[in-house]
Amino acid sequence: MSFSPDSELGRLLATIPQRGRVQWIGVRPARGVDMLEVDAVEALTEKGLRGDRYKSASGKRGITLIQEEHLPAIAALSGHDVVLPSLLRRNVVVSGIPLIALKDREFRIGDLVLQGTGPCEPCSMMEAALGAGGYSAMRGHGGICARIVQGGMLRIGDEVRSA
Repeated sequence: MSFSPDSELGRLLATIPQRGRVQWIGVRPARGVDMLEVDAVEALTEKGLRGDRYKSASGKRGITLIQEEHLPAIAALSGHDVVLPSLLRRNVVVSGIPLIALKDREFRIGDLVLQGTGPCEPCSMMEAALGAGGYSAMRGHGGICARIVQGGMLRIGDEVRSA
């Protein structure tokens, strides 16, 4: 649904005063292998993260992000005390800023410029990772996908903000 930028809802949607922080970064070198946790990684313009299996792909899924504040909800809904980010197959865990508000807009992480391309819906692999009901536990909590408009180094602790 689209709202005029001059409408009250349009102004609210355009206002994102929160600033977030990168809490975790992971790459998956190949299909079917575990995520590798890293402190920093190079984000390649219009591609993906160096060392990640999606690095040669372009389009909407150059990088995937999930909200740290959603991890306890996913854990509770899937019957776990804690869910490790590496199980969820997302590249970046962010805290402090509502990622869903960035899904259709340009935003920055450190020196990177990203374009939110939409929600990062869960896949059937969540059943294997989290057990029965894992797919449903992730629904609405899967984070967002983004295109890398301007690459550079991505680091733990980088600030996340609206562009």
